[in-house]
Amino acid sequence: MLALVGVGAIVAAVLLQQQPPAEHDAGALPAPPATSAPARPTTPLGPPPSPPGRITIAKLGIDSRVASVGLNPDRTMEVPAKGPLYDLAAWYRYSVTPGQQGPSVIIGHIDSAENGPSVFYRLGELAPGDAVTVTREDGRTVPFTVYATRSFAKDAFPTGEVYAGTPGPELRLITCSGSFDPTSRSYRDNTVVFLRESGPPT
Repeated sequence: MLALVGVGAIVAAVLLQQQPPAEHDAGALPAPPATSAPARPTTPLGPPPSPPGRITIAKLGIDSRVASVGLNPDRTMEVPAKGPLYDLAAWYRYSVTPGQQGPSVIIGHIDSAENGPSVFYRLGELAPGDAVTVTREDGRTVPFTVYATRSFAKDAFPTGEVYAGTPGPELRLITCSGSFDPTSRSYRDNTVVFLRESGPPT
């Protein structure tokens, strides 16, 4: 299972430092089943496809280049591996690109035993009305507004709710959260931020 990351309790962070995570540290996030992955519409709303290149969240002080992840052989979602990409946000490349109809999915780590807080360490602080901007590789900027921030136990992750198609362009930001299990070296929950496009790409 993959390691994603979100805001954890202080005691969880302490445990993380005492129990260095595995190479794929913390957590598990299922990808959409092959039969229910978000479909790219025949005539998509919004601009032509273009991968995200940068995500900016002013409230959290985040201005990160966006890498790309796919699927592991067991159909869990990949995460940024140890190395230069570890602390970057990453777009799930089997989701739509930002600004197109449906949910575009961007994930990020919470922290590491070696380097401390990572890109989505404070993700759980986002609240309805907060702004997030994604700049695509074609230069277009897509504004999004948060409408919900929710946490789910990993063993009850609502795959359909998170990945299902939407009437318009949306964004999902996903990381780990909750308490840290030092035995499995995994956070017990995932935080998902739900956002809608708040204006046309420019």
